Amino acid sequence: MSEIPSDVAFTDDAVMEKITGDLANSGYSIVHDALPPHITEGLLTRILELGTRDFRPAATGRRSSRQLNPFVRRDRILWLDAAHSEETTFLDWMEKLRVALNRRLYLGLFHYEAHFAHYPPGAFYKRHLDAFIGEANRVLTTVLYLNPGWTVADGGELLLYDGRGEEILPRTLPIFGTLGVFLSEEFPHAVAVTHRDRYSVAGWFRLNATLKAQM
Repeated sequence: MSEIPSDVAFTDDAVMEKITGDLANSGYSIVHDALPPHITEGLLTRILELGTRDFRPAATGRRSSRQLNPFVRRDRILWLDAAHSEETTFLDWMEKLRVALNRRLYLGLFHYEAHFAHYPPGAFYKRHLDAFIGEANRVLTTVLYLNPGWTVADGGELLLYDGRGEEILPRTLPIFGTLGVFLSEEFPHAVAVTHRDRYSVAGWFRLNATLKAQM
């Protein structure tokens, strides 16, 4: 994956150029300090204000097969609400990323959805794919980490796998400001057991459901 030149680091254009280049070359991108600090700091403030009482256990599957399965995942989630300024600012940035990805890679991304995720100590998410067969599918997965002072001893790493089930990256620590983006249908992934409260924003770019059904 390419590096952001030091003289243009942390600009939106540089970050989005890196993400599109990485996706074109390898299908995934990991960028540290990806978003402007006021966005990540605002999201952290928001998630800490919410507290764990506002989160609900995350389920697996879709529709009729949807169920809680603590043997697969133990995170708790809360969908973003555009009525809150911190969340709107983040969604606006992701909209700019959607436009950049479509312009450069012709992905036809149409919609973005996202939720806060809280992994309490001992929580994990076993290897899985984010795309569902027969759905107007998620094309790209994004995850933004909101954990200051995270260390290797805290666990909770993101693990990406190739089609043969082999890890393709060193484990990615969920360090504050790190953004991961990868092709939802091609990369199984997992979250290792966390040893302290772990927060993130997980999101997905999707195709237009109407157009998908006509294909």
